Amino acid sequence: MLVQQILNSKPEQKAVTIAPDDTISEAAQLMSRHRIGAVVVSSDGETVEGVLSERDIVRELARSGDSCLSGKVRDYMTREVVTCAKGASADELLTRMTEGRFRHLPVVEDGKMIGVISIGDVVKAQLTQLEMEKGALEDMIKGF
Repeated sequence: MLVQQILNSKPEQKAVTIAPDDTISEAAQLMSRHRIGAVVVSSDGETVEGVLSERDIVRELARSGDSCLSGKVRDYMTREVVTCAKGASADELLTRMTEGRFRHLPVVEDGKMIGVISIGDVVKAQLTQLEMEKGALEDMIKGF
């Protein structure tokens, strides 16, 4: 299965973004409201400048306490973001995410972000594909 197929299966394809000068508190509220584990940091909503995840926030809370909540997203975001293209395979994404120990991957085409894939999206797509293959094999065995 390809990234484009996974994006097409998502109810909301548009990525949730936050500006680099917004606060960590605003980012946490945004993640809570959308029920997501990370936001893409972008000044224009299309260019990936970084990613801020729940893990980033929790790490900083443990280190400096709740004073980090008034800090800027740019100060806590992951700057070296791994991205993928819509033609990448789900297997490739699972490998990259597992080896890199991250759970969110912006999808970029021609330098512009077109969506975000989570590890949950990839696992769900893989399970759906396995279920379809299982059904096809059962039909072959039964002679349908």
